[in-house]
Amino acid sequence: MSAPQPPQPETPVTLNRGVVKQVLSGDTVVIRGVPKGGPPPEKTFSMSSLVAPKLAKRPQAPGSNPDEDEPYAWEAREFLRRKVIGQTVLFTVPKERAANQNRDYGTLFIDHPNGVRENINELMVKEGLVTVRTVAGSKDPVLQQLTELQDQAKAAKKGKWSDEASTHVRQIKWAVEGDKMLNFVDKTEGKPINAIIEHVRDGSTVRAFLLPDFTYITLMMSGIRCPANKLDSDGRPDTSVKVEFADEAKYFTEARLLQQDVEIVLESVNNNNFVGTVLHPKGNIAEELLKNGYAHCVDWSIAMMKKADADKLRQAEKLAKEKRLRIWKDWTPPPQISDKEFTGTVVEVVNGDALMVKLPNGTVKKIFLASIRPPREQNVSTEERTPAPPRAGRARPLYDIPWMFEAREYLRKKLIGKKVNVTVDYIQPARDSLPEKTCCTVAISSVNIAEALVSKGLATVVRYRQNDDQRASAYDALLAAENKAAKSMRGVHAKKDIPIHRVNDITADPAKAKNLLPHIMRNSRIEALVEFVVNGSRMRLYVPKDSHLITFLLSGIEVRCDKNAAVNTEEAALQFTRDKCMQREVEIQVEGTDRNGNFIGWLWVDNVNLSVALVEAGLARIHATGENSRYAKDLLNAKNIAKAKGLWKYEEKEEKTETIEEDKAVDRKTDYKEVYVVEVSEIGFYCQIAASGSKLNALQAKMAQEMAANPPLPGAYSPKKGDLCAAKYPADNMWYRAKVEKVTGGGKVSVFYIDYGNRADIQSTQCAPLPPGLDINTDKPYANHYTLAFVSLPKELEDIKAAEFEFKESVVDRTLLLNVEYDISGVRHATLLVPETEKDKEKLDIGKSLVADGFLLVSKRREKRFEKIMIDYMAAQEEAKKKHLGIWQYGDIREDDDKEFGMGR
Repeated sequence: MSAPQPPQPETPVTLNRGVVKQVLSGDTVVIRGVPKGGPPPEKTFSMSSLVAPKLAKRPQAPGSNPDEDEPYAWEAREFLRRKVIGQTVLFTVPKERAANQNRDYGTLFIDHPNGVRENINELMVKEGLVTVRTVAGSKDPVLQQLTELQDQAKAAKKGKWSDEASTHVRQIKWAVEGDKMLNFVDKTEGKPINAIIEHVRDGSTVRAFLLPDFTYITLMMSGIRCPANKLDSDGRPDTSVKVEFADEAKYFTEARLLQQDVEIVLESVNNNNFVGTVLHPKGNIAEELLKNGYAHCVDWSIAMMKKADADKLRQAEKLAKEKRLRIWKDWTPPPQISDKEFTGTVVEVVNGDALMVKLPNGTVKKIFLASIRPPREQNVSTEERTPAPPRAGRARPLYDIPWMFEAREYLRKKLIGKKVNVTVDYIQPARDSLPEKTCCTVAISSVNIAEALVSKGLATVVRYRQNDDQRASAYDALLAAENKAAKSMRGVHAKKDIPIHRVNDITADPAKAKNLLPHIMRNSRIEALVEFVVNGSRMRLYVPKDSHLITFLLSGIEVRCDKNAAVNTEEAALQFTRDKCMQREVEIQVEGTDRNGNFIGWLWVDNVNLSVALVEAGLARIHATGENSRYAKDLLNAKNIAKAKGLWKYEEKEEKTETIEEDKAVDRKTDYKEVYVVEVSEIGFYCQIAASGSKLNALQAKMAQEMAANPPLPGAYSPKKGDLCAAKYPADNMWYRAKVEKVTGGGKVSVFYIDYGNRADIQSTQCAPLPPGLDINTDKPYANHYTLAFVSLPKELEDIKAAEFEFKESVVDRTLLLNVEYDISGVRHATLLVPETEKDKEKLDIGKSLVADGFLLVSKRREKRFEKIMIDYMAAQEEAKKKHLGIWQYGDIREDDDKEFGMGR
């Protein structure tokens, strides 16, 4: 909008040069002069004798009624903006002007490369976008020329002189209500939106119109923050306190974005501001601000960005730091770290963020996962979880603090005994009573284990001071993972279903041990977890079945330094047992307790009897109880092997040696039958015996003949749940044998077609009694139900759907070979093979193929007869994991609730 124009002074004019910073309306611009150190001077310039339609103003007070554009106000502003914004222009300015004038008036020109000088005042009049302010009796040739051009525009009905001028008024949405801002962001789906930057508040905060809906927003740039001058009580910059580089950063952004056509990607909201990325045709302004040292990265908003975009911002900030540009002029690089990368094998998970890693040289190093914090008590309020029962004795944080056990278990199952790649991110110096910490990023199969842990809500991310460089190398990925977990309310972010571990501590309690003994001895073998190894034959176990914590002693052996022993074996036995068992899943067989409440029995790890293994390694001798035990021959064989290898260091009386032959394994039975698979549901399927095809065809022919000869009367038959009847199939309108599964109101009936394994919802009038001779006493159902053997479904719904689709594609409407392997609760589990062809001499196992492609998990069977096929299936699964196929895309998901991001992932 232009200010009232005074009469034009009849004084000489001079021609000045400048760059148009901003177009305020169709007749007024802001021009930057020649810079003389710092931001250049600016002046407001209006075109003489011209009046543009008024633009609507943004309401200043909340709830006030906004005004509207005058017709063609926006078109006039836009026409002029596209013409002159950012352009070098020439403009006439009177040598003298009235004292009360706060702007200059004159004529605006653009010099084109071809030597043509374009008069912008005349151009605006020609397009019908402004009105000429006429002065009665004026003989000014310039004014006369403008009047003539206006008459021509009127005659041509151009611009505001057109008959439809009243329709050229914007419908502006000056604000998005706070409770609808997130919905507004979600609707954009992360897609770029065309926009015009209307105002630069500071280097990293702008106001813009989103097009084409004219939604006015305030946008904070994702991932960065520029220095900014503080605002006074009226919301204007406080000029009394200057922040270093604030003006320069604002000018940097203004010079590149103000009133420029850009694209905006909305990513989140902060208070009443949107957060997003501004994309100029020449690049991302945030990246440029960082490169030039005008901004620093901001953790909370950079976590909302895509990893590739966040990495670019971090790299830009790093370059500015290294050059010590502007805000980084006093930056000091972090100390260098020797042995920054190494590999090792995880031998113990200390808690939710610390690991013991065995290096190739045999030394064990304690490391911490960088920038994360394990679950803590204060993460869950006492009101939000059921209190655990009081426990006598010392506190056990692993079980008492919600999610700590889950965090430890996740790391244990992923890492124990596995080789990992370690990158040292920083060394946290010792302080107070805390020792020095080596903080690292740990990866297994290219998966950042800390990121996976955080994504499941089993750890939180440490927040740092703004310019603290002592953080994880993948810090942004950790923040993004935490946002994902918090949004899904997983783990420590959950408000309900908080896990409580009511552990029954039996250690050093003879009375409790005596009461538990009969119960624990009823099972031949029970699963347990080795929590701690005291010495070579003594350890603390957690029994998950009943949540018992017990002390367990190995039966049949002695591990101690004998006066006749050539060497001290106690330390070697301790290390042997730790290497074999520490935090491993084992099986135990309890035989009794001692007077101190310790359980005594046998322990197997990876199907190896640990007592026997210690004897075979020459680290234990056979106790008298072992000589009379059921495993006496195994122990004696182990002793003989140790002596043969020169490992036996004990001096004992001559003993009889004998060799025990292993029992022969029971062979897996195979009796493959040709079947035709007709229906699939997840990994369950219905099939017809191929040899029965002719009988089924005869049955269907008889059914069609009977129903055609004696068509049922509609309504004469009322189906009931459990009835066997004839039912039409909607797809082909033919009659088939069916079982009524459900009868609902409105005459709806759910039926199961017993010869084809499929289901349908039909009308009761589409059901009829079975014709004589077609019941199941005469002809058994031809659809036989099985479940695919040796496999199980993943837990994620999307993965289940993908597995079902691939299984269906592999088997439906195909003749295959079926072998029944085992039965669980009356459900027959079977393998399916593709028959041998000329090109493929080996039959293809459908289940193993789906495992190898990463669609299904292996369901372990411990029967001796399945040992060989289990090896094949497990090898297929390991290959799929190694190649990151299907469900293994982000790492090992067998113990997880969802896919690892990105572990990303």
